[in-house]
Amino acid sequence: MISRMPNLKQFFKSINQDISWSIFLLLSALILYLIGLGDLPLRDWDEGYYGTVAKDIYKSGNWLYMTYHDEPFLLKPPLIIWLINISYLIFGISEFTTRLPCAFLTACGVPLLYLIGKNIFSSRLPAILGTLVYLTLLPMVRHGRLAMLDGPINTFFLFSIFCLFQSFYQHLWIIGVGIGLGLIAFTKGILVIALGGILAIFCIFNKSLIFFKDPVFWVGFILGFFPVILWYPLQIIEYGEKFIKVHFLQQNFDRLSQAVEGNQGSVWYYIIELIKYSFPWLLFLPGGLILAIKKYQQSWAKLVLIGFILFIGIISLMRTKLPWYVLPVYPFFSLAVGAYLAEIIRNNYQFYPKILGSLLIVGSLASLAGGVYFSIKTNDFQILTLSILIGITFALSYVNFLLNNHNFIFTLFVGLYLSLSIFVRSDLWIWELNESFPVKPVATLIQENTPPNTVIYTSYAYSRTSLDFYSDRQVIAQNLEELKKSAAISFYFLLDPLTLEKLNLNKYKILGNTQDFILIKKSR
Repeated sequence: MISRMPNLKQFFKSINQDISWSIFLLLSALILYLIGLGDLPLRDWDEGYYGTVAKDIYKSGNWLYMTYHDEPFLLKPPLIIWLINISYLIFGISEFTTRLPCAFLTACGVPLLYLIGKNIFSSRLPAILGTLVYLTLLPMVRHGRLAMLDGPINTFFLFSIFCLFQSFYQHLWIIGVGIGLGLIAFTKGILVIALGGILAIFCIFNKSLIFFKDPVFWVGFILGFFPVILWYPLQIIEYGEKFIKVHFLQQNFDRLSQAVEGNQGSVWYYIIELIKYSFPWLLFLPGGLILAIKKYQQSWAKLVLIGFILFIGIISLMRTKLPWYVLPVYPFFSLAVGAYLAEIIRNNYQFYPKILGSLLIVGSLASLAGGVYFSIKTNDFQILTLSILIGITFALSYVNFLLNNHNFIFTLFVGLYLSLSIFVRSDLWIWELNESFPVKPVATLIQENTPPNTVIYTSYAYSRTSLDFYSDRQVIAQNLEELKKSAAISFYFLLDPLTLEKLNLNKYKILGNTQDFILIKKSR
């Protein structure tokens, strides 16, 4: 008994350290993901869609058959939309409550990645470093804060991975693998095939397929997929062939074979995305992947290589290309970089080419030059403030690098975290809002001058889901010929002056104007 006491003390000490690190990482993530969350309007497409559908549930109480302005919403499974509606019921309808469920779930993925790293690495250091990389990746923070499905998908996937590794020590954790996969399926449908396939292939290479024969695993699988198994047949019974065509074909399988809604790109699209938005951690990725290849017999190396290569391959072959499809790659990216950074610290730079360190000073100069240029061009000095902070971060890191001081890594962490904190408090973090007219004044004009449940036709180039959300009306974009046909049967139009002149309407009343649009009511 006496000989075992030191091991027991070490065990509890390790547990306490894991708890402390998990709490620290979760709080750090929540601060970054929640501050200023409701300061900017909702973005078009995903945010407008899910917010509007959740509002319909909020008003009607119909949770089972979702609608978008009283029309069937068949695009996605309901889990995240249900969570948004719960957020509305508790805190009211706002930008903050629309984004809260997704932001909170995405933030929870940060401590989960640490716990995975703690399971697969022989020491705590690479787990901590990899998690801090994940915490300070711009694409994760930006898309994770939005009311989108992809951030929560990462967390559900990480939960499955964590439960898989934890089950090697405590058997019942295997239940969580199926639950995590079920949550993915109930959030984004057939994506679970790709992510579940990655887990299965990892288990084959890791020689741990025995859990597929384990009844406990199948209990978790049934529990996780029970809502999916229940919900899908009910939708097919209610909507028939239309649901199958829209939900499965248009929203899932068509994206594999064709560029849906013109969202296309080359086979290198996602490699370019990584290059554009993952600096400076990108500098350490090649070393991390090479290290994983050298240590391919270790579990962490197999997980990183299989997850990174397979998922990049899958999305690169898809014809539809969207920036946020790459998000499930970032946990593997982060673990690879974390492992390599730990090697740098342990071996005093022996594994790091000096020329790559010089790219930090290049990044510093590029940040400062870009900040000055865009600040002058846009007359927005928020950009300059951020670029100065980032430039100083890279410069200080480079100085420490030249001195062979591994604190250059922690300088990067601190500087990037502060930069991202300022970034999400600015109006820059949803830069797509600058690509079109401010939506709230137009929504107010529509809401104040049209009856509820009115359909409005607009001459704008495309329909904006955020405008539908804020106006509580459906605003449908049409070209000139379509507007002429609609003018014969409809009454409310949101038009630019030139289109109004071309329509040559006989009788109409101007209800108001804003943002270069005129709201009119056509007389009977």
